[in-house]
Amino acid sequence: MTVIQRKPHNPIAHLSAADIEALAAELDAIRDRVIASRGERDAAYIRRVIGTQRKLELGSRVVLLFSLFPPAWVVGTAGLAVAKILENMEIGHNVLHGQWDWMRDPKIHSTTWEWDHVSPAEQWKQSHNELHHKYTNVVGRDNDLGYGIMRVDEDQPWHPMHLGQPLWNLLNACFFEYGIAAYDLELGRHLKEKTTKDRVFRTRLRAVGRKIRRQVLKDYVVHPLLSGPSFLSTLAATFTANLVRNVWSHSVIMCGHFPNGVETFEKTSIEGETKGEWYLRQMLGSANISGGRLLHLMAGNLSHQIEHHLFPDLPSNRYQEIAPDVRKIFDRYGLSYTTGSLPRQVASAWWKVIRLSLPNRSAVRRPVDDRPLDDRPAAMSEPSLVG
Repeated sequence: MTVIQRKPHNPIAHLSAADIEALAAELDAIRDRVIASRGERDAAYIRRVIGTQRKLELGSRVVLLFSLFPPAWVVGTAGLAVAKILENMEIGHNVLHGQWDWMRDPKIHSTTWEWDHVSPAEQWKQSHNELHHKYTNVVGRDNDLGYGIMRVDEDQPWHPMHLGQPLWNLLNACFFEYGIAAYDLELGRHLKEKTTKDRVFRTRLRAVGRKIRRQVLKDYVVHPLLSGPSFLSTLAATFTANLVRNVWSHSVIMCGHFPNGVETFEKTSIEGETKGEWYLRQMLGSANISGGRLLHLMAGNLSHQIEHHLFPDLPSNRYQEIAPDVRKIFDRYGLSYTTGSLPRQVASAWWKVIRLSLPNRSAVRRPVDDRPLDDRPAAMSEPSLVG
């Protein structure tokens, strides 16, 4: 990896190529240990979570049949929001990563699972599993980094339109599943390049349209109609539950990729990247959220974003177990393990969104280069990061 380094201290300058490969060997050993020990305990965990989520969703929808009564509305809405969060975060996201494929259960398999989300599972797997996890925090390659609508680093040229990015981010949070579907489609690129009539794009767009229709029909027509006189209150409850789910998911993901301490990388940084350098990029480009078991469950264990990016296909219930060993590797190799409470990480991520919506301050340690990132010269030896 090559580096353009703004900070006075390069966080990996002390590591030699041999150090990086030794680090990779230690991480490989953790992965091998977990794979060798997967078994009934893990299978029972995911089946229990799925069973709990389904019962919670069914019970909440039954309560919402009586949502004209305020207590029923509150209980039903809260239960439905939690059920939707569990389905998206701990179940859907992780099943679609293939974390449970080893069970060979066709009902809990990445090739058959379809989630409660407007983005079709197959499209999400391509943009998330194949692109985001391959190009983690690489500016211009990782769509999850700023979702293609925000300035994410001081080295990116500032334009007046960036003043609106706190608002774009808020709207993206509220309607997050639709934002995900849009950049799974690479809608912005196709609109910019005027390729919306491309056959492949049109096929993918129709798939998204069908999924949106199914979701809208289920959430905003069928279930409210089943409530009879409680139609409008159930409609409002479902919209509220989806809003809560979207804001929560957006917050957790922002905390894993955007708070202070998380590095971003240039496109040229991954040319000739070794496995050890890929591991290192995941370590530097991710952040965790500290908390208890309930928070980890509701976050889909993406509160262990560092561990997830290192081992995206390991069962999510193992991340908390291996986190202490991963942190010891950070310490042993002199790397910063970025973590903090949920309020702290959310505030840090939002502050970065706001700060980068404004022009660079004159106090930035080196002049801003307005040339595209790929057109600038890079150093020849250090791992590449743009702070």
